[in-house]
Amino acid sequence: MSYLDNERLKQVVFLLILAFLGIILFKELYAFFPGFLGAVTLYVLSRKWMFRLVEQRKWGRSWAATLIMVLSFLIILLPIGGLVNMLTSKVTYAITHSSELIKGLEKFNQQLQQSLGVNLMTEARLQKIQETITAVLPGFVGATFNTLTAIAIMYFILYFMLVNAREMEEALYEYIPLKDENVELLGKEMKNMVVSNAIGIPLIALIQGIVSLIGYLIFGVPEPVFWFVVTSFTAMLPIIGAAAVYVPMGVFLLSSGQTWQGVAILIYGFGAVGTSDNLFRMMLAKKIGDVHPLITIFGVIIGVSLFGFIGLIFGPLLISLFIVLLKIYSNEYLVKKREVKIVKTAHAKEKQMKKSGD
Repeated sequence: MSYLDNERLKQVVFLLILAFLGIILFKELYAFFPGFLGAVTLYVLSRKWMFRLVEQRKWGRSWAATLIMVLSFLIILLPIGGLVNMLTSKVTYAITHSSELIKGLEKFNQQLQQSLGVNLMTEARLQKIQETITAVLPGFVGATFNTLTAIAIMYFILYFMLVNAREMEEALYEYIPLKDENVELLGKEMKNMVVSNAIGIPLIALIQGIVSLIGYLIFGVPEPVFWFVVTSFTAMLPIIGAAAVYVPMGVFLLSSGQTWQGVAILIYGFGAVGTSDNLFRMMLAKKIGDVHPLITIFGVIIGVSLFGFIGLIFGPLLISLFIVLLKIYSNEYLVKKREVKIVKTAHAKEKQMKKSGD
C-alpha cells in the first residue's frame, strides 16, 4: 500500500512539474500562438495533398511542402492581404482626416434630423467618436504588422509540420494519453472543426459580400468594391453581420435625399443579402459542417480579444476544441466509471441473490 502511495505521489509531482513548465512556456511563447493555430489549420486542410504528392507522386518532402505553402499563399493569403490593405488605407485616411470625418457626421446628423426628426448625435457623442477614432484606429493599423508577424511564424511552423507529417502524427498517436478510439475521435473532430470554422465562416461571408456587391453596383453606391470588402468582413460577425453595413448605408442615402436608392438598399439588404446567409448556410452545412450560433458568438468575442482580427476564425475553433475535449474526457473517464459502477452493482445483486438462495 505504501509502495502504491509513493508511486501515485511521484506521478502527481511529475505532472505538477510538467504543468508548471508548460504554463511558463505558454506564457513566454503566447505571442506565437496565433501563428501556431494558423499552421495547424493549414496543416489539417493540406495534409491530404501532402501525402498524395510524397507517397503517390514520389515528390521530395521539401518540394511538396514548398508547393503547398506557395499555393496557400496565392489562393488564400494574397487576396485577404489585398482586402486588408484596402481597409488599412481607408483607416489611415480616417485617422489623418478625423476632423473632416466629424464634420461629415455633423452634416449627416443635421440632414437626418431635418428629414426624419431624429437626433442621433449630440455634441458629447461626436466628441466621443473623435476620441475613439484617434485612440482605436491606430491600433487597427498596428494590428496589420502583428498579423504579418503571425503569418511568418505560421509558415515557419507549417513547413516543419508538413515535412515531418507522418512522424508527427505517429508521435501524437503514441504519446497522447487517451484510448486509441478517442485519439481517432479527436483527429476526426479536429478536421471537422477546422473545415467548419476556417472555410465555412469566411466562405459564407464572402458569398454575402458578393451578393451585396451586386446590389451596390445596381443601385449606384459609390466605391462599391470597398463596401464589398467591408461587408464581407462584417458578415463574419455574429448576430449583426452584413446589416452593420447596408442598414447605415440605406439610412444615409435616405437622409441625403436619395430616397429610392436608400429604400432599395434596405430592401435588397434584408431580402437578398440576409436570405443568402441562411440559404447558403443550409446548403453548405452538410458538406463542410455547421457551427452552432452560440459557438460563433462567444468564439468571436473571445477570439478578437485574444488574437485580434484573426480571432474571428480561431475563437470559434478554440471553443469547439474545448467542447470536443469535454466529450473525450467523458468518453475516456466517466464512461469507465459508469462501467465499473454497473459491474459493482451487478456483483452486489449476485451476492444478494446467493444469500437469499442460501
